[in-house]
Amino acid sequence: MEKITESPSHYRHLEKMSVAELLQNINNEDKTVPLAVERALPALEKLVGAVVEKVRNGGRLFYIGAGTSGRLAVVDASECPPTYGVSPDLVIGIIAGGDRAIRRSVENAEDDTEQAWRDLQGYHIDNQDFVIGIAASGTTPYVIAGLTDCRKNGVATGCITCNPDTPLAAAADFPVEVVVGPEFVTGSTRMKSGTAQKLVLNMVSTSLMIQLGRVKDNRMVDMQLTNVKLLDRGTKMVAQETGLAYGEANELLVQHGSVRVAVDFFFNKKK
Repeated sequence: MEKITESPSHYRHLEKMSVAELLQNINNEDKTVPLAVERALPALEKLVGAVVEKVRNGGRLFYIGAGTSGRLAVVDASECPPTYGVSPDLVIGIIAGGDRAIRRSVENAEDDTEQAWRDLQGYHIDNQDFVIGIAASGTTPYVIAGLTDCRKNGVATGCITCNPDTPLAAAADFPVEVVVGPEFVTGSTRMKSGTAQKLVLNMVSTSLMIQLGRVKDNRMVDMQLTNVKLLDRGTKMVAQETGLAYGEANELLVQHGSVRVAVDFFFNKKK
């Protein structure tokens, strides 16, 4: 199949461009990414709806990917617990080659057609769970084989890819294709394709957490208070919700360790 992600850049002789020209041209290409995501929204809505249903019924969300796609998967999954206060076992990112591949490329990891299912079995995956395969090309053997094995074992699947009509999309129950076109540097899918994948992953996990009740109004009421900035943010949230002065709100928050719990305690005490 002809891959749009591997097709020649619209730009030639990049080495002759000034820094200003490079930055402007990269930025011009990046501007097209949200429009490509917008075209994929109907498919993305179906994917997120299926994920929410599984997780509400006790399932987990898994991401699997190789290279840049795998690193983005791990980043998105790892940010859910501190941001929304959920268990690190709820959203799990798996990269081909294991955690060492986050920093250094692992030779041939993405070509292994058996390892993805073994990786998923390490988490005792079952048909309550949902797996999203991520691959810009849509042809990564590790990811395709992982979704194929999921289907054989009754596990629901989705995918995020940046080419149309790929083997990965064919292997997924809920495919999402975000076709961003040729990269500024030919074939460098960490650029527009990676940006598109990051945007979609943000939308998947954020929508899921909101649907699970982890956001009140527009605030992260279950965030972990792991640093001074977040403690200050949480204190201001408690003060706004309760009408307490900053110092009193801070004392209440420190006592209960959670914006949600602190606010609930305040109003329950007043009853």
